[in-house]
Amino acid sequence: MTTSHAGSATPSAGRTGVLDRCFHLAERGTTPLREIRGGLVTFFAMVYILVLNPIILSGPDSTGAYLGGGSGPNKAAIAAGTALVAGVMSILMGGVADFPLALAAGLGLNTMVAATIVQLPGMTWADGMGIVVIEGVVIVLLVLTGLREAIFRAVPRYLRTAISVGIGLFVTFVGLVNAGIVHKSPDRVDSPPLVFAVNGSLSTWPLLVFVAGLALTAVLMVRRVNGAILIGIVFSTACALIVEALFKVSAKPSGGWGLTTPALKGSPVTAPDFATLGQVSPLGSFHKLGIVAVVVLSFSVMLADFFDTMGTMVAVGAEGDLLDENGDPPKTRSILLVDSLAAVAGGVGGVSSNTAYIESATGVADGARTGLASVATGVFFLLATFLSPLAAVVPNEAAAPALVAVGFLMMQQVSKIDWTDLAVAIPAFLTIVFMPFGYSITVGIGIGFIAHVLIQAAVGGARKVHPLLWVVSLLFVVYFLLEPIERLLGLK
Repeated sequence: MTTSHAGSATPSAGRTGVLDRCFHLAERGTTPLREIRGGLVTFFAMVYILVLNPIILSGPDSTGAYLGGGSGPNKAAIAAGTALVAGVMSILMGGVADFPLALAAGLGLNTMVAATIVQLPGMTWADGMGIVVIEGVVIVLLVLTGLREAIFRAVPRYLRTAISVGIGLFVTFVGLVNAGIVHKSPDRVDSPPLVFAVNGSLSTWPLLVFVAGLALTAVLMVRRVNGAILIGIVFSTACALIVEALFKVSAKPSGGWGLTTPALKGSPVTAPDFATLGQVSPLGSFHKLGIVAVVVLSFSVMLADFFDTMGTMVAVGAEGDLLDENGDPPKTRSILLVDSLAAVAGGVGGVSSNTAYIESATGVADGARTGLASVATGVFFLLATFLSPLAAVVPNEAAAPALVAVGFLMMQQVSKIDWTDLAVAIPAFLTIVFMPFGYSITVGIGIGFIAHVLIQAAVGGARKVHPLLWVVSLLFVVYFLLEPIERLLGLK
């Protein structure tokens, strides 16, 4: 009987068997179709980076030169380079680490490069990307020596849970801000720091598209419909296209779309321009700034990159029930190694450090459980180098409901924290609230680490704190004092 089945296996079944062996599909209770669907959801949740990264990196450096060459901004080349590096590194993450975690140029890190590093006297875009490569190489060495993984394992489990919950709130906040339903208020003394919609009213079409997409996604999730998040994105995008076609929202002076107008202009296929690739000078910054300044700048970029991924992989693993009894993801070192190499790849590609994206949790929430989903996301990014006009059709207002839905799912883990133990509850609380309110995963992790160490020392539990946490907490203190340190060194 066994022989008969083997002999009659179809080519499709054979391919599925290969995928199962490579990605452990059956073991994790998933299918190729579900993984590809999850990878597509993650891609849609991340595709905004192809619009945002070119905006952030399109300005001149301190010498007046532009990234990608030419006499002005070369956004097309930056978008193509961003998609290429994201695609390659996401595929590498899926193939090597077998984990549903996609990568792309890191927000915050790219702003640091564009607004600070390349604006220092004499610094060029190539020099700035050189600093990114330096910090990436350092992190790779930390992974290969086991130090990065050791620091991860030294974090108490309750703090890891708090990090996941905090990231959930952070993702929700990002979704609300991207949709424009929460935004900064007018710059007046009597104004609150944030306001809802337009003067408290849902008076624009983009806001209504977001609300409709969120409502449908929530209903589908409650009814446990497979692909609820992807269906929500497709539905919202279709609504946005119809609204734009009928009412020309983008032509209105106010109440328009965010970064992306939901309309296809011209051909959906375009030849990619990879002019940013290789625009890197690892040694240039040493000649222009000196060793001490380069070390400080590399440290500031590295610390944010180092801990963002640690929190992200735990949050994504927890969402997919992929953590072991110690709260560790499978192949932790492989995940960290690929992420570290992504920093180097981003610098060499001229598009800033690439890092793991918390938006990967949208694909996991939609059913992804293996690295095949990351491979799928990577393939979609590679296709986007040719299909960037088509990828840019999805507006933020259509992708944002997915982020809010994921935030809710991650928030459910809050029940695992012992809120009756104040020595646990206070550091956990600070970790959770500072991520969205500080708009930074790294800030929340740093404050949580420092609070944990201080409280344990105060209650006589200093010996229970892992020595690495003492060192890391001290480094975070330095990180939070970087601006006065940079002023002392003449970098500000």
